[in-house]
Amino acid sequence: MNLTVNTTAGDVNAFDASALNATGAMSTAMKTYYDTELLENARPRLIFTQLGKSQFLPAGHGDSVQWRKWNTFDKSLTPLTEGVIPTGQKFGQSAVSVSVQQYGDYAAISDRLDLHAVDNVLLGAAEEMGAAGGETADTLVRNELCTGTSVLYADTLDASGAVVSTPTGRYQLSADNNRLTPDVVNKAYTFLKKQKAPFFEGNKYVAVIHPSAAYDLRSHPDWMEAHKYAAVREIFEGEIGELHGVRFVESTEAPIFNGGTLFSDAQSNLTFAAYSGSDSTASADFGVTSAYKITVAETLTDAIAEALVGRKLHVYDSSATAFTETLEIVGATVTGKYIWVDRAPATTLSAASGAADKFYPGEGGASKDGPCAVYGTLFFGKDAFGVVDPEGMGMEMIIKDAAQIGGPLNQFSTVGYKFESAAKILYQNRMVRVESCSAYSSIDEAN
Repeated sequence: MNLTVNTTAGDVNAFDASALNATGAMSTAMKTYYDTELLENARPRLIFTQLGKSQFLPAGHGDSVQWRKWNTFDKSLTPLTEGVIPTGQKFGQSAVSVSVQQYGDYAAISDRLDLHAVDNVLLGAAEEMGAAGGETADTLVRNELCTGTSVLYADTLDASGAVVSTPTGRYQLSADNNRLTPDVVNKAYTFLKKQKAPFFEGNKYVAVIHPSAAYDLRSHPDWMEAHKYAAVREIFEGEIGELHGVRFVESTEAPIFNGGTLFSDAQSNLTFAAYSGSDSTASADFGVTSAYKITVAETLTDAIAEALVGRKLHVYDSSATAFTETLEIVGATVTGKYIWVDRAPATTLSAASGAADKFYPGEGGASKDGPCAVYGTLFFGKDAFGVVDPEGMGMEMIIKDAAQIGGPLNQFSTVGYKFESAAKILYQNRMVRVESCSAYSSIDEAN
């Protein structure tokens, strides 16, 4: 800890009378070395970031960036009338803006660990901080992209592989019947092509895919591994192959939607017990009308009740043996075992013995046996989104040795990273999220 004291000799540290920053400061060469370690370990994690349109933000120009885009013109299919000036079309711009935010983290290393450890603790910490910083930065970009409004759901297939139906919501996806297939990839490609989304190099679109979802594509005969590309072109970080005009980039940070379990015994469902259409608490406390209160059979704890609020509620109709709709939980209480939802259920609910209807809170897919992970594979045309590159506030390694930060007895040093970041969807029609399950849906957790 440094406590600055002004003296006739200049500023000194009150704990040891040393001149501030006179000792223990890292040399320029060592700082460059550790910054390099940070970036080398962060770069492989910046999967989403590399696909965005980078916008430089100079120092001293505020903390926000604005992307401007020209409005497009409609077709002119009406013949001109001789001697008559046509109306013409208006031309202008629209703008999308975003403000950068600062992020960072650090770890403290004790003097004893640094002294007695066999391995280079500082270097190891720098490497791991680089990896964590890269994953953090990329996840922030991913979270923005998951707000995209265009979503396709993997088709429901029968045992022979024929399409039975096309789901309209995540709650209809199941691990056995809604895998990512080449035909679904082709649908995503066609969606972007019809939206006139521009291609990346080589007249291809690009998708970021989770390894669990990629598993379902790799064995297809039309799959082309990245190292087998005939044309010479730049390979994206993490690129694994191509299928149906889409280049696939693999990342463990590709989104996984999964609600997880609720109770200590891994139970993930709530059982319907009763429904009320005349409860005033809902409108008073939760901002919905008084007709949407449900009583469940399970005993709720304060922690479970708190965790339920804001979650999706997948409704399983036992008589139809199917998931029928998704509600949103807006309130829950331990007393009475009540939950309130955002609208009246369309499903006729039953609490018949042995055949009770159930609710599966979570953001995953349809499963009566536990959590069901759903994977979001994001398909992009070029410049679908923008990322900000702030001058002077890119990824930075910050190391404070024990003489600088370690207190009166120099007992610890710190290693950390800091950066500023922002991302924004620029064109909703240049991207689409395909949601599917996989062979790993029963074990993968949300990320």
